Order: sequence, then C-alpha cells, then structure tokens
Amino acid sequence: MYKITIVAGARPNFMKIAPIIEAIKLHKDLINFRLVHTGQHYDRKLSETFFEELGIPKPDINLGVKSGTQAEQTAQIMIKFEKELISQPSDLVLVVGDVTSTMACAIVAKKLNIKVAHVEAGIRSGDMKMPEEINRIVTDSITDYFFTTTELANKNLLNSGKSKDQLFLVGNVMIDTLNKNINRLSKPSFWDEVRLEEKSYFVMTLHRPSNVDEEYKLKSLITTIVENSKGKPIIFPVHPRTKKLLQNLSLNFENLHYVEPLGYLNFIYLIKNAFAVLTDSGGITEETTVLNVPCITFRDSTERPETCEIGTNVLVGSDLNKTKDAFDILNNGQWKEGKSPKLWDGKTAKRIVNELIKIFKIG
Repeated sequence: MYKITIVAGARPNFMKIAPIIEAIKLHKDLINFRLVHTGQHYDRKLSETFFEELGIPKPDINLGVKSGTQAEQTAQIMIKFEKELISQPSDLVLVVGDVTSTMACAIVAKKLNIKVAHVEAGIRSGDMKMPEEINRIVTDSITDYFFTTTELANKNLLNSGKSKDQLFLVGNVMIDTLNKNINRLSKPSFWDEVRLEEKSYFVMTLHRPSNVDEEYKLKSLITTIVENSKGKPIIFPVHPRTKKLLQNLSLNFENLHYVEPLGYLNFIYLIKNAFAVLTDSGGITEETTVLNVPCITFRDSTERPETCEIGTNVLVGSDLNKTKDAFDILNNGQWKEGKSPKLWDGKTAKRIVNELIKIFKIG
C-alpha cells in the first residue's frame, strides 16, 4: 500500500484535487491518501464551501496557517507541514497549481527525502513580479514527477533540464471538475433580484496587486469597464483583499453589483451564462475557454497562452485603449470562436492516477 499526501491550500487547489481523490478511490487497494489543508485561504466561501460542493472528504488535518506576508505565510506552512510529514510519513507528496502552499510543501517534502509530484507543472507567464511565477519555478526545480496540461508546459520543463521520463502530459484536471458538475450548477440567490438574463450580463473578478493596489488605477479600470458595458449588469464577486480597497473609492454605478464570494456551483453557473467575463485570473480563463465564453483579461502576460491562441481569451493588460477595442469587438458580435485544447476532456485525473501506479511499481 502506497501512501500519498495531497496538499490543498487555496480555492483553485480544491477544484484540482477533487477529481484526483475520486480517481484514487478507485484504486484504494493500492493507494492510501491523506489530505492536508494548509488553511492558506480561510474565508469560508473560499475554502470549506468547496469541500462540501465538490464532494471532497474532510481534510485529515487543517494546518490553520491563514494570512500574512509572503514570507510569514510560507514559513508557517513549512513549519507546520514538516511536523505533519514527520508524524505521518508518506511515499509521495502531491501538490497542485502555483499557490504558496504548493511551493512551501514541495520544499518541506524534498528536505525530508520524500518524492514530489506536481500537477499543472511547467506553466510559465514570464512575469517575475507575480508571486505565483516564483512558486512555479521553485516547485518545478525540485519536483520529481511532472503532470502537465499542454505540450508547451512539457517544452518549458525540457528547456529547464528535466528529462522526458519525468513528464506526463495528462491534460487539465480543472476541466474534470467542470465536466462532472456542469449539470449541478445552480443560480445564485441574487439572480432574480438583479434581474439577470442569460448572455446579457458580465462577470468580473479582480484581485491582482497590479490592478487593485493603486486606487486611481483601479478606479480608471472599473470606470472604463462600466462605460463600455452598454448598461449590461456587471456582477463583481469581491475578493476580501479587494473589498478593503473598494471601501475608499466612490464607485457607485447603477449596473455594477458587488456580491460576496461565491461557491463553485453558483460561480460557474454565472460564468457559463455570461455575455462575457472580465478578469485578471488565470484559472478562470481555462473555464471560459472550455465553455466558449468571451473573456477579457487585464494582464500583460499569461501562463496559459493556449486560452488566447485557441481559446476565447484576449489579453489587454492595463491599457485602457486596448480594453475599449476589446469591448467594441465584443459588443459588435465579432468575438472569436474558441475550442478546447488537447486532452482537456474530463479524464485527466484518471490519467494522473494511472501514471502514479506505474511510478510506484517501477520505483
């Protein structure tokens, strides 16, 4: 019986581990897993709700790290995860994505001579100002087994000196969760109150420091969005970090609706039925690509270029003129048609677990 420790720390992690756990359970005679929640996201809407909605078993332990500076959070995760691994030895630590928990737990595992597998390995934005980019590079520099979403991710890893036998092109595990839950999506409670109609509203998410830390910049961006929205409702689930900043701004537009952070089933319902999505998130662009929903991304670079090259996503950065141009194309009904990348088919988790079984038998 092989023991795997699975790490989850923040909202995107939960959607990625859900199908992996489900696939592991099909081989419970071979693999025993322990689920560790670092507590990096502590807002209930951003953590516990996802375990309930996606059918993820309760974590075996919650490290309860919560917020802090990058250094404080990293240090706390490492200290607490080290104690966890010493008391609960494991054959392999599986980390997903690019959050602080991913990097911190990978470092701890390697220092304890435990193998590390990284799901969604090899993606790169080229922007070293992003904490996530540093997390990706550090994690991949010490990982043993790389589960990748695209051929480009494989190429990035090969260029960094990794060998082909360490790489496994398996697809995008986020799409496993999307496909499984597509018929379970539910209207948010405010749908009727705001009088939303399918394909007649925008969904907006903003949380990156480059967009929300400067009040003037944030105000200009939201004002430009509202001015080009043609009066369509804009639903803005406000990240706790952004909420504090918005309190200092007088952004009271009739069609701009601030809402609390949403659970997965409500949020994807909004995305699926939106006229378009406005975001600075990377992960959301994957879902809009598969759902064929137009997406305008307020970033200069992306670690998911396939969402732009063959998907529905367009980067506009912080350029308000580019933003206006994108809205013109959108409002004129000329947005490009997208398609799903190779292996983004809902079967990624099974591929991951099958490869893990082979790895255990070989190694």
